[in-house]
Parts: sequence; structure tokens; C-alpha cells
Amino acid sequence: MIQIYNSIEDINKEAADLFVAASQKAISEKGQFTAVLTGGSSPAGIYKLLASADYKNKVDWSKVFIFWGDERWVPLDDERSNAKMSFDTLLSHVPIPKENIFEMYSDGVKPEEYAVTYENSIKNILGSEGKFDLILLGMGDDGHTASLFPGEEVLKEETKWVDAYYLKPQEMYRITLTAPLINKAEKIVVVAFGEKKAPALHEVLKGEFNPTKYPMQLIKPVSGELLFLVDQNAAGK
Repeated sequence: MIQIYNSIEDINKEAADLFVAASQKAISEKGQFTAVLTGGSSPAGIYKLLASADYKNKVDWSKVFIFWGDERWVPLDDERSNAKMSFDTLLSHVPIPKENIFEMYSDGVKPEEYAVTYENSIKNILGSEGKFDLILLGMGDDGHTASLFPGEEVLKEETKWVDAYYLKPQEMYRITLTAPLINKAEKIVVVAFGEKKAPALHEVLKGEFNPTKYPMQLIKPVSGELLFLVDQNAAGK
């Protein structure tokens, strides 16, 4: 499903409302809410809204468990870190227990080793089903999502929930949730705005199935909901 908005502010509000509603539903039914955050610049407005006085008291943060969809393998104080951005805009401003936050990086560990550790952390909270309540994703101009980049071997992964690899074009390691795990989620919300996203969004939604070129096409929930929140520019094609 795709919803088109007139402004980024409208997208941010809808995404924040979805986060609140999903948290309330999950906590009411199961006693906890498991969410996956995305990085980059796109979600900053959403996180700031969730941390605002109008929103933060609508969520029982003591029962929220936070993971990430992917991460650059850089220290947590690095400006490129998805976790740093999330703390700066949201997590440092709400009363969430530190032990409920699972950062996708650890000093002194190889990324491939930490991918196994991270997968075990997910299983400890979600069990063998591995079904997140809500996953927030962005989409790159090239149609990638999380660290599922065009042409990479990680796109073929069928069994691992978390994988790490060296991304040659960026000359750095990335760690990411895999498509099979993402697709288990109850609700997946993809945020995309700006005219640079228009060609890829068109191919993802209307083009031939070619996930090697447009990895976002791999995101097809098994039983949950996939929702694209986009602006008029991203939907231009």
C-alpha cells in the first residue's frame, strides 16, 4: 500500500502516529513492543516528533525494545552512526531502559561475529518466530533498503536473520537485518521523499521484479502489512 502526502511534515506525523498506535496495540496484547529503527536523514523528523511533549507520553517506553535495521560499522559516537542519530533525536529524550536498546555495533568485535550476537539478541526477545511489531525503513535513490545494496551477496541470504559484509563501493563494513527476517514483521513502514527517489520507487512498485538491481523489491511481508509513506515528489513517476 502506498500513501502520498503533500509534505515531509505530514509523513513524519503519520509515521509517528503509526509508531504510537503499534506500541499501544502490542503492549496491550503482549506486554511489550518491539521496533526496528532506520538510519540516514529521512527519519530524524519522525524521531524528534516522537520525543516531543505531544507524543512521548503516549508510549509506555518501559516496555519498548529497540533494534536497528542496519548500521555502518563505526563507533557509536561517529556522526555516521545510525544509533547516534537515533539517540540524539529520540532515545536520549524518552524514559526507555538502557537494557531495552540493542545497538548494532560493539567495540573490539568483528562485524561478522557481532551479526551472530545480534541475531541471538533478537531471538532472546522475539523468540524463534522473529516477528517484530514494527520495522521502519528508508529507501535509497538506488532502491536499496537497510544495508541490502544492489548486487551484493546478502540479497541471496535465506537463513540468517542478521548479516555483515564489506561494502566495497563505500569502503566499509555494514551490518544488516536480512530480507527474510524483515518480512516476518507485523508492520513494515517505508519512508521516502524527494524527487531523487522517484525513479527507484517507480521501479520498485511498478517495474519488473529485479531485486538484484532494486533490493527493496525483496521486502514482501509473509503475513504483515507493507506501507509506503511518500511525498508528491517521490511519487512523481
